[in-house]
Amino acid sequence: MSWDLSADVVVVGVGVAGVSAALEAVAAGADVIALDRYSGGGASTISGGIVYAGGGTWVQKQAGVADSSDAMFAYLSREVGDAVSEETLRKFCDESPAMIDWLSGHGVPFEASLCPYKTSYPSNRHYLYYSGSEAAGGFRDIAKPAPRGHRAKGKGTSGKMLYGPLIASALANGVRLEQQSRATELIMDDTGTVVGVQCLSLRGAPKQVRARYAALTSLSAKPGIYYPPMRKILQKQIEKMEARYAKPIRIQARSGVVLSAGGFIANRELVAEHAPQYRGGLALGTAGDDGSGIQMGTAVGAATDKLSNISAWRFIVPPSAFLSSVLVNEKGNRMVDESRYGAALGYAMIAENSGQGWLLADADLVKEARSQLGTQTMWFQRVQAETLLRGEGVTGNTLEEVAAKVGIDAAGLAATVAAHNDAIVAGEADPMGKPADFVRPVRTAPFSLFDVSLKKSLTNPLPMLTLGGLVVDEGTGEVTSTAGAAIPGLYAAGRTAVGICSNSYVSGLSLADCIYSGRRAGGHAAGRAQARPDGERPSG
Repeated sequence: MSWDLSADVVVVGVGVAGVSAALEAVAAGADVIALDRYSGGGASTISGGIVYAGGGTWVQKQAGVADSSDAMFAYLSREVGDAVSEETLRKFCDESPAMIDWLSGHGVPFEASLCPYKTSYPSNRHYLYYSGSEAAGGFRDIAKPAPRGHRAKGKGTSGKMLYGPLIASALANGVRLEQQSRATELIMDDTGTVVGVQCLSLRGAPKQVRARYAALTSLSAKPGIYYPPMRKILQKQIEKMEARYAKPIRIQARSGVVLSAGGFIANRELVAEHAPQYRGGLALGTAGDDGSGIQMGTAVGAATDKLSNISAWRFIVPPSAFLSSVLVNEKGNRMVDESRYGAALGYAMIAENSGQGWLLADADLVKEARSQLGTQTMWFQRVQAETLLRGEGVTGNTLEEVAAKVGIDAAGLAATVAAHNDAIVAGEADPMGKPADFVRPVRTAPFSLFDVSLKKSLTNPLPMLTLGGLVVDEGTGEVTSTAGAAIPGLYAAGRTAVGICSNSYVSGLSLADCIYSGRRAGGHAAGRAQARPDGERPSG
């Protein structure tokens, strides 16, 4: 078989998972080619740049935060369930401080500025915060809460400040980056070992074509993420350029291929097939999150799991006052402890209540929420909060009146509020388990109901990402076949694979899993080359 390029390890998809795999492989002495359909970065670059880490990281220590790997493990055990084995989760927690050290060593900037209030994403003044449900009911009782959301330091959504230093370090250490090269098929030898990748590449296209392609794909990623119709138009142009200029190339992987091409939230057909109730949300990622990495794996016999698990985020904070609001369904019943992470609220609405939900707040709470808009919000959070407060709510002087305006059961709402208020007066636990410091009575008219249902909204969207993928060996990252055996030479990481966050997501857990699983896959793929006798390489 002839090859256009050759390396020990070939990484397919160069977001944070892919670049982590590449860095670990090259550190182990492997020759590495990293392929990306676009320019690299993927969903990681347009993310918030949050890494979930604890157990006493240097950032936590500088901020005066006491944490332990035992506390982190206890919290995550309840949060993520059986997504991975207890042994893997324990290893992830124990190695968490070293992961932040590793990122810092590659130039990722962090800062020990602790956010003093609960939020979905901290302002540019704060870079360490409670990014999950650590302080919510049912969680603070099993482990002492600690802020574990480590935000890469940089203005705005700072994913680029996480990814940028990593890719720069990879290139400086000899990783060969092949941009604008779309992997289409894995190549196997007659023993069933993955030995290479078939691609369609623009590497031979005219310089001006490649420059235009890069510009279009950058716009498709962002601002295209905020305006899907714009992304759709751009992608049609991108696909036309690929059809005209892309040429097939074969890349040999002497030791292994790492699939780290993201999830499949941009593939609406796959979403409809595996999780139809989640149609209508905002695809959180790039157009490259189309499931192609997963499909390449299944084409050679790989097993998949948890494809129906999608994380949908209905954030109600900031403003933090809304932690004390009451989330109800069409029957007027509460759904969840409102102080939980936004994915728990999204799950309660979509999986259990047909995607519908309304936030109930009295006049005092609304007044406090408005007063917090100027100090607690980034620009995009301000837009979302203003949309909610000004355009997606109704008011009424009584609970019955406001319930009638939105069409929910008035008697049910009155009973819910009565139970809520009576528990406060009696000094009893909140009916949904919300901690007392987030609980306040609903008493002062006018009352407001804000519509937070699943719907297509450009200014207050409900973002979603997929959590399932290829089944991998948790010790090596090697992909498992449907027969339960390892597929030699094939590894997977990030959202292409089942990982720590494949049951339940909190901010930073996916990126942390990308780093953890990427390093695992890259290191073992490189180790496979080192384990062979000198001079012996699969030739294909």
